[in-house]
Amino acid sequence: MELPVLRTEDLPGSRAHPIVALIGNPNAGKSTLFNALTGLRATTANYPGTTVEHRRGPLQLQAMSTTVLDLPGLYDLSSTAPEESIAKRILLGEMPGTPRPELIVLVLDATHLQRNLFLASQILELNRPTVIALNMADLAEQNDIRINIDRLSEILHCPVVPIAARSGRNLDELRRSIYSTLRGTSRGTIPGETATALSEPSTGGCATACGGCTYASRHDWAEEISNQTIDSLGSANSLRRSLAIDQIATHPVAGLICFGLVMLATFLVIFWLARFPMDLIERLFSWAAEVAGTFLPAGDLRSLVTNGLIGGVGGLLVFLPQICTLFFFLSLLEDSGYLARAALIMDRIMRRVGLPGKAFVPLLSAHACAIPAIMSCRVVENRRDRLIAILVIPLASCSARVPVYAMLTALLFPAQPLAASLAFATAYFLGIAAALVAAWCLRKTILPGTTQPLLIELPNYRWPSLRNAVSLTVDRAGAFLRNAGTVILVISLLLWGLATYPKVSKDSLSVPHRTSLAQLELSGNEAAVNRWWSQTQLEHSFAGRIGKAIQPVFAPLGFDWKMSVGVVTSFAAREVVVSTLAILYGMGEDATEDGAGFYQRLAETTRSDGTAVFNPAACWSLLVFYVLAMQCLPTQAITRRETGSWKWAIFQLVYMTGLAYGASLCTYQIAARLID
Repeated sequence: MELPVLRTEDLPGSRAHPIVALIGNPNAGKSTLFNALTGLRATTANYPGTTVEHRRGPLQLQAMSTTVLDLPGLYDLSSTAPEESIAKRILLGEMPGTPRPELIVLVLDATHLQRNLFLASQILELNRPTVIALNMADLAEQNDIRINIDRLSEILHCPVVPIAARSGRNLDELRRSIYSTLRGTSRGTIPGETATALSEPSTGGCATACGGCTYASRHDWAEEISNQTIDSLGSANSLRRSLAIDQIATHPVAGLICFGLVMLATFLVIFWLARFPMDLIERLFSWAAEVAGTFLPAGDLRSLVTNGLIGGVGGLLVFLPQICTLFFFLSLLEDSGYLARAALIMDRIMRRVGLPGKAFVPLLSAHACAIPAIMSCRVVENRRDRLIAILVIPLASCSARVPVYAMLTALLFPAQPLAASLAFATAYFLGIAAALVAAWCLRKTILPGTTQPLLIELPNYRWPSLRNAVSLTVDRAGAFLRNAGTVILVISLLLWGLATYPKVSKDSLSVPHRTSLAQLELSGNEAAVNRWWSQTQLEHSFAGRIGKAIQPVFAPLGFDWKMSVGVVTSFAAREVVVSTLAILYGMGEDATEDGAGFYQRLAETTRSDGTAVFNPAACWSLLVFYVLAMQCLPTQAITRRETGSWKWAIFQLVYMTGLAYGASLCTYQIAARLID
C-alpha cells in the first residue's frame, strides 16, 4: 500500500499557518504591499487591551498557507510610543494572543534607501528570518537611482527583492522568496563586528554635532551601506519638481488657499456623489418596510420589524456611502503625498488651540458625519492629541443636523431667505468655534500638556493607487458595520420599545381624551384619528413619560414637554426630532413632506396660556441646543471603540450636554428679554 507523504508543516504540533510580519517606515508603501498580497480578504481589529489597530490577511504560498500581519509604520524600534512598543513586542513574541512571527518582511523605500536603513539595522539585530522588499523600485529607476541589489543582499545577509507594490511588479518573486525563506534556514543578521559597532557610541559626525547622539552609529552605518550599494544618486528633476510644487502647497498663505480649494472640491464631490446611493438606500429600505408591512398583521410585530429592525438598519446604512466616499478620497490624497502637506499647513494654526495639524481633516470631515471623522483620527499618532480631537469632533455640525437647522431657521425667518441663510451659516460657525474653544479648555484642564510638534515626512508626489484606495475603503466600511452596526441596531430597537410601550387602550383613557376621540371618530376622518392615536400613544409611552418628567429641567430653555420628548428620541439620530414634533403636535409623519404646511402648523401651535410654543426665543434656544448637544448614541459607541473606554464616551456626553444646556439657557433668557 502506498502511503501519503506528510510534509513537515502538516505534522501535529507544527505551525500550519506561519505568521509573516510586514514592517517599515511610514510612506514606504507597506500598506499598499499588504493589500496587494492579501487582496480584499484582510480583517481589522485592536490588539488585546489596547486601542492600537492591526490588520491581518491570508497569503497562499504554493502549498503553504500563511497569515500576513501589518504592523504599525514606524521609524525607530526603540521608541516608547504605543505603536512602536507594540511592534517590537510582537516581533519578540511578547504580545499576548499574538505568536512571534516566523518571518519579517522589511519594506524599504528604494528612493530613500539611506534613511530607511536606520530601521533595518534594528530589525536585522533581532536575528530573525528576514526578507527585504525594496519597494518603489520603478520610481527609483525613473529618477535614475541605480541600486546594486546583489551587493545589498550580500551585506545585509538576507534576500532583497526590488518590487513596485502599486503596480504588482515582482510580487511573484517576493512570494517565492518568502516561501523559500520560511522553508529554509536563511536569516537576516548583522555580522558580529558590525553589531558591536552599532551598540557603541559614535564619536564623530552626528554624535559630535549633537553632543553625543545615541543613534549616530546607526546613521553612520546606513550611510556606509548606501554608499556601497547605490551606483547613482539619481537625477534632481524629481526633487526640483517636488520643491517647486511645495513652494505653493506649503506656503503660509498660498498653501491655505490651495488646501481650502482641495478640501472644498473633495467635500463637494463627497456630498454630490454620496447623495445618489443614499437616496437609493432610503428608497430600498422604505420599500422593504412596505413589503414587510403587507405580509405582517397590524400590531407590535409589524411595528418592530418595519420601524425598529428595518428602520434601525436603514438608519445605519444610509450613512455608509458618505463613509466610503470620504475614506476613498482621503486615501487618494494621502497616497498622492498631499495630505502630509495639508497637515503641515494647518499645524501652524491648530496648535494654538491644542489640536495637531493632522486633526484638521477629521474635524472638517465631521461636517458630513462624526462617525467616520472620529475613525479617521487614527492619523494622529499621539494618544492625548488624538483623544482631544475625538472629544471635540462631534461639535462640528454634521449632515444629520441639517433638517433641524432647516426647520428652525424657517420658523425664525419664514419670508426672509437671506436672513434664514445667515442663521443657518451661524449655526455652522458656532459649532466650529465651540470645537476650537473646547479643545483649548481640555488642553488647559484635564488633558494638560503641549501639543506634540508635528514631525512629518513629506513624501514625493506620486499618482495614487486606486486599488489601495478601494481596499482601504472596503476595510474601513467593514470595520464600521462590524463594530458600530450591532450597537446602533440595539439602540434603535431600545428606542422603539420606549416609544411603543406601554400600550394605551380606550378604557385607560381619561374622560377628556375619550371625548376628543369620539368627536374625531364622528367626523369620519380616519387620518385624523390615526394621528390622534399616534400622538396619544407617544404621550403615554415610556418616552413620553420621560419627556414629561424632564420637562421641568428644560422649562428654563423655553421647551414644552413635547420638545423634551423630541430631545429624548433624537438620541437615536438628531433628525428624528422633526418627525417626532410632527407627530406630537398632531400632524403625523406625512406632514413633513409638505414643508410650508408643516412650518405653518408649528408656528401656529400655542401653549395653554395662548402664547406661541415656537416663539423666536424658543427657536433660537432650540437651535443652539442642537448645535452643541451630543444627541447621537452611535457616535458614542464609536468614541468608546476608538478610545477603548466608556469613560471618555460618557464624559463626552456629559460635557457636550452641559455646554448645550448652558448656552441654550443663556440664549433663551437673553432673547426673551430682548424680544419682550
